[in-house]
Formats: sequence, structure tokens, C-alpha cells
Amino acid sequence: MAEEVILLDFWPSPFGMRAKIALREKGVHFDLREEELLSNKSPLLLQMNPVHKKIPVLIHNGKPVCESHIIIQYIDETWGPESPLLPSEPHERARARFWADYVDKKIFPAGRTAWRSTGEAQEAAKKEYIEGLKMLEGELGDTAYFGGERFGFLDVSLIPFYSWFYAVETLTGCSFEEECPKLVGWAKRCMQRESVARSLPDQHKVYDFMSEVRKKVQAQ
Repeated sequence: MAEEVILLDFWPSPFGMRAKIALREKGVHFDLREEELLSNKSPLLLQMNPVHKKIPVLIHNGKPVCESHIIIQYIDETWGPESPLLPSEPHERARARFWADYVDKKIFPAGRTAWRSTGEAQEAAKKEYIEGLKMLEGELGDTAYFGGERFGFLDVSLIPFYSWFYAVETLTGCSFEEECPKLVGWAKRCMQRESVARSLPDQHKVYDFMSEVRKKVQAQ
């Protein structure tokens, strides 16, 4: 019997991008279903993720897997053992998970506040965002990817936020090329991978989306 793999997604979400990249890295064919999170969540989403009611949700043969990092690990354990995303050595695996958690707890909230706010709040968030990216740049060092020469778990975790760069630069007046040149170089290297290029939306499209959301937030 053929496997059924469905991904519930919302195109600007970096968390959904993670799942798409991981699936494509493993060569898994999947049915991508776009959700309308801002207006009308589908009955399938509410059924498959009744706790958080959020994307992404990976549905494998009728069984849901929720939360992006858990989804990446599930994909890694289920398909393509010859090309693992997580390191095999326990300490390196724990290190990758630590920094992926850092992305969710530091990079995402600071970046979101930076593009949604104005004035002092925006400046503080921009500073925190850049400091966080520089911290990750230090972790990257002089290697091609965060896992050394192999594209892996932490790369999948962070690279979706590259789709935010143009919007954050435009809305906050910073330059990531100047602030984090090695990290930008890493991002461009990742974009040469088909799995990444197919999964990240156009940065100008993301900017248009963020600008509309920003207007609504500031009008409240």
C-alpha cells in the first residue's frame, strides 16, 4: 500500500518551511495543503492538531505529527537513513537540538517584534535579533553548514528565517550583509540546494505579507 503523506502549511511560516525542506531533503513525495490561518482554519487542521490548532502538521498514513522540530526528527527517523539530518554522535546531536531551540526562543520572537513594531521597541528587538544571529554565526564558524560539510538539522531549523531578511532590513533599516556576512554566505549556500530553493517563498512576497500584518497590528 502506498504511503500517504500530507503537510498542512501556511506559506509565510518558517515553521512550515522546515517541514517542506526536510521532506524534500529525504525525497519524500507529499501532498501540500495550504491553510488560511488568518481567516478560516480547516476542519482537518482542527482535527489533527486540536491542542494548538497550528501548522505545520505532518499527517503520515492518517497519523498526525505536530511542532516543526518534532516533525523534522520524525522525518529523519522515518525516511532516508543514508542521509541523516541529525548527527549520529550523541553530544553533537544534543548541540544541534540546543541551537535549534535557541532559534525558536531567541531568533523568532526578536525578529517578529522587529518587523511588527516601531520606535524604541523596534530598535531593541532589532538589536536582540542581530545579536542572536551573530551568536549563531559564531557557532557556524568557518564551516559550510552548521553540521560541518553536511547540511543538517540546525540548517533546516534556521534557513527559513532567511526569507525574512529583506522585510526586516527594509522595515528596520539594517543590513545583515554588513552585520553577519558569514551567516548571509551560509544562507546563499543553502539556497543553492533544491530542497531549500523550492521551500522558501520570494522575499519580496514575504515583505508584502509582513507589511499588511504590520499595518493591522499597529491599527489595533
